Amino acid sequence: MSTSPTHADQAGIAVDVAPAQGDDIKGRSPWQLVFARLRRDRVTMAALVGSVVVVLLGVVAPVLTSAGVLDLSNHEELVQDLGSMPSGPMGGVTGDHWLGVQPGTGRDLLSLILSGMTTSLLVAVSATGVAILLGTIMGLVSGFAGGRTDWLISRVIDLVLSFPQTLMLLSLQTVMVTWIADLVGMADTASTPKLLFIITVLGFFGWPYFARIVRGQVMSLREREFVEAARSLGARPWRLYTKELLPHLWAPILVYTTMILPQNIAQEAALGFLGVGVPPPTISLGTLLNDSINYALPDPAYFLFPGLAVFLMVFAFNILGDGLRDALDPKADRQ
Repeated sequence: MSTSPTHADQAGIAVDVAPAQGDDIKGRSPWQLVFARLRRDRVTMAALVGSVVVVLLGVVAPVLTSAGVLDLSNHEELVQDLGSMPSGPMGGVTGDHWLGVQPGTGRDLLSLILSGMTTSLLVAVSATGVAILLGTIMGLVSGFAGGRTDWLISRVIDLVLSFPQTLMLLSLQTVMVTWIADLVGMADTASTPKLLFIITVLGFFGWPYFARIVRGQVMSLREREFVEAARSLGARPWRLYTKELLPHLWAPILVYTTMILPQNIAQEAALGFLGVGVPPPTISLGTLLNDSINYALPDPAYFLFPGLAVFLMVFAFNILGDGLRDALDPKADRQ
């Protein structure tokens, strides 16, 4: 005789009901749901893999240079004459130089591109970190405090946004680079002061956009029950910011990071292309593009490959940002 519990269906017929198994139903955290959505999106996963590869190449490039794997030394014998077509894809591929060599110096172009990726990523990641840090702090304070504090910070945001970023980079370059060089005790012709200047300016002009995003999120969170409960228990503002509000802001922070990072990569390349990037001997993708202008006709590969590297880096991070935005949207559950 069956011991399984039964219930009557609409026709009055007894139907066996299997007992529920505890292991059949499992709850998943929000981040597990995000990762599940990402795994279902092949385009975003490909962009994630590409972004990780780009970052790894940028990180290991200095190590490979120190180990002698990447060759940044001059090889004038590989160039026929100054200004003539060098050996490379447009002038004969060699086994030692897969992408050809730099005109004039004969340096390996692949090594230059990988070293340039390190500089471009250093500038972009550092500037993005400055923008995210300032934007998060200002947005938290503005959205939670309200009143005059909110009004004052909002006017500061409007003031910063009213300045053209590229124009400020060009106009403040001489004064600020000299000031930074004196501050760190280095010559103003060195690469470090110029790198610090570019990072500072890109980060300073990047935080207002994110501050507005954080402000809007905080204004919708500050009246929630868990915040009111923490207030009633006497929680100080610092605890409210870090323990109650900040954990709910990781999603927009992560998405905005992946969206502003490629913008800073492109901005650094544009500055180098305009001739106001990092000075030699530091290599960046922008300076390579600037140097390739003189050889665009005799050797198009010298311009093509650094430009392609910039395009792939920006494209991968942009696609990753779009995919993360969709995956972190609770209304877009595709399960």
